[in-house]
Amino acid sequence: MKKLLICLIVLWSSAMNALAIEEPTFEVIKRFSQFEVRKYQAYLVAEVVVPGPAEKAGNTAFEYLGGYIFGKNKGSKKIEMTAPVSQTPVPTKIAMTAPVSQSATEGGYLVQFAMPREFTMDTLPEPTNPKVKLREMPAQTYAVIQYSGSWSQTLYEEKLSLLKKSISEAGLKIDGEPIFSRYNAPFSLPFFRRNEIWIAILM
Repeated sequence: MKKLLICLIVLWSSAMNALAIEEPTFEVIKRFSQFEVRKYQAYLVAEVVVPGPAEKAGNTAFEYLGGYIFGKNKGSKKIEMTAPVSQTPVPTKIAMTAPVSQSATEGGYLVQFAMPREFTMDTLPEPTNPKVKLREMPAQTYAVIQYSGSWSQTLYEEKLSLLKKSISEAGLKIDGEPIFSRYNAPFSLPFFRRNEIWIAILM
């Protein structure tokens, strides 16, 4: 299992460093000094829920999602790697007056791989692992902050705090949990990485 995981990560590294990797389609609606507002079209994802902590969730999830796109599906079909790899805390039921939490919950973390646009829900191969689910993400408007550097929880929380403050100062209203999106392979140098935090907003 360890050798398989290493192989998958190496393959992911090659794919994620490709020059023309596919992303979900979006339009930039407005740019602010610290973030931009993007309107995303609906897109398909393969997803899995894994336990925390946040800094290990992505690697844990890759065993399942990487396996799926490299052939662990009915028909053994290989699927092109796309970007980003997204991660968000699984929400729990909280009081309506409580603030949105940025910490891990008992539900763990939801990690998603975006699927290539060539597929529909009818044509995506079915996962052989029942933990891997396929879903359509609806069209949504997000406030997005972009930064380079490590994938550490400390840096993530610093940028998340800045994004929330900037959203509030812009007079916009948050409408969802933060999503941590990564566009590069694990072995990429931190200062070359494109990292983003998305938060759904009401327009």
